[in-house]
Amino acid sequence: MDFSSKLLENAVNEVSRLPGIGKRTALRLVLYLLKQPKENTKYLVEALTHLRKDVKSCEKCHNISDTELCDICSNPKRNGEIVCVVEDIRDVMAIENTAQYRGLYHVLGGKISPIEGIGPQNLQIGSLVEKVKNGEVKELIFALSSTMEGDTTNFYIYKQIEKYGVTTSTIARGISVGDELEYADEVTLGRSIVNRIPFEQSIKG
Repeated sequence: MDFSSKLLENAVNEVSRLPGIGKRTALRLVLYLLKQPKENTKYLVEALTHLRKDVKSCEKCHNISDTELCDICSNPKRNGEIVCVVEDIRDVMAIENTAQYRGLYHVLGGKISPIEGIGPQNLQIGSLVEKVKNGEVKELIFALSSTMEGDTTNFYIYKQIEKYGVTTSTIARGISVGDELEYADEVTLGRSIVNRIPFEQSIKG
């Protein structure tokens, strides 16, 4: 792709680094921004700058937050004895949209994937085990995507906390095997949370 401007080329190259954005799509986005008032681009840059500078990780659940404790963890109406284990903030948002769950979350920040070099030590598993060990949690709901990596992560965590006698369950398989949680429709996902099954039953099947 030949560019008439080095500035344009640099901008396109940076935008194309984003996942799912090829060079042609990046060019279309950059040209769109060039046609907008300069203030619009300024607001976008400021929003991204503030995001990188000021965003925090909730000290309790590791969700993305503006404060040390996210709105969900600081809400006294939530049931702190039930913790839903998810991969990232997209899954939190998907489950919250169902309005069927009133417990807390624990965001792992990914799934165990040896192929990608992601092991248990790269995820927020240790702090989850500590919660269980300290008696803060009565039930863990495994809500990772029904993929091989998701099932591997579920099983690893289960083995880590098995001796503490906490109730473990997994979302019902209304979610198709191989599906990512964030793409499930709200009704199906809501039913999967409500109709969750004991984790031991899921690994026997």
